[in-house]
Amino acid sequence: MSSSVFPRIFFPSIFAISTCVPASLLVAGSSLGAAAPPAGESLPPVAPPVESPAPTAPVVELAICLDVSGSMDGLLDGARARLWSLVSDLATATPTPSLKVALLTFGCDAYDPTAGWTRIDAPFTDDLDLVSARLFALSTNGGTELVGRVVALAARELAWTPGEGVVRMIVVAGNESANQDQEVPYPSACREAIERAILVNSIFCGSPGDPIAAEWADVARRADGQFVAIDQSRDVVDPPTPMDEELAGLSASINETYLACGEQGAMRWQNQSAQDANALRLGSGAAASRASAKASALYDNRGWDLVDGCAAGTLDLATIPDADLPEEMRGKTLEEKRAIVEAKGKERAEIRSRIESLQKSRAEFIAAARRAAADSGATSLDDALRQAIRTQATRAGLSWTKEGS
Repeated sequence: MSSSVFPRIFFPSIFAISTCVPASLLVAGSSLGAAAPPAGESLPPVAPPVESPAPTAPVVELAICLDVSGSMDGLLDGARARLWSLVSDLATATPTPSLKVALLTFGCDAYDPTAGWTRIDAPFTDDLDLVSARLFALSTNGGTELVGRVVALAARELAWTPGEGVVRMIVVAGNESANQDQEVPYPSACREAIERAILVNSIFCGSPGDPIAAEWADVARRADGQFVAIDQSRDVVDPPTPMDEELAGLSASINETYLACGEQGAMRWQNQSAQDANALRLGSGAAASRASAKASALYDNRGWDLVDGCAAGTLDLATIPDADLPEEMRGKTLEEKRAIVEAKGKERAEIRSRIESLQKSRAEFIAAARRAAADSGATSLDDALRQAIRTQATRAGLSWTKEGS
């Protein structure tokens, strides 16, 4: 796709506008929390779900609940960096799962107090760039952290997939007492979650010797989850590796193999570059993790990209009006259009192959660094998420080879 067709626009709001905004600016949500971005926000909306066959591999549904009170900047940066590392790790599982992520926040003074200062920032979506955009739009603002309320909001209001073969998990992270919610105490919220077959993992941002750490451990215990205490001030990105620079370049190159369909597709294609830039701001490690995630099967844009969509059968070149196609495809015959899509698909496959090769070397480098870090006895957000998700995903039939560990 020529950059003259849909010029890349780095949405200012993604970098500068906080989603910790007054409740008066939010569209009404459930009785527990609001589920809308701030008015005037130019972040891309969540796309309607794309019709697809019933999944044949395990489904992983992950609701990330983050404390955005005043002292949690380190946690936010950790979540921003870890999103792509998490996706890359899940992509190494066998069989490759289907992944949906939701983002919730709590503890912001500007949120609706009648909703317990909680909010759904992104409902379940496979649009990982959207989740990244919402993460980078967040900022912290001191408030009351009601753990029970945000767990109940996630359990009740998110569209969890019913049936077998689904890993349903909530990860809730914060640094204050988990027992502040008198209206929806965490024991009852956890009981409701586990009755819905949703596991609750808790991450306490503080010393495991802190007396309130026991409350966070109890949150996980009551819903068959994992508990860990982390130091949110630790470095949140992977260590630099000799492969990072080339991976970041390939991440940009692979974007040019996407053929955006329609106005929403153009917006999502632009957001791709915006999230590349956001990852790079966190360091070369986060940018490299994002490149690896973009080369994986979990980075699926069949709803707006002609290459993914035509391969999956969700988009049909024969029925798409020329006005919704990239300029370079307009006025072409159907055979010519198909040839353009095929060529972009081959180009993408070559870039993916190179990224996968580099990522294998990078993973070996990082594994050695992790072993060294483990000797210190400290635990990072990355360690906590990997431990919880791998443990629970294994129960649903996923497995990791030694190379993927």
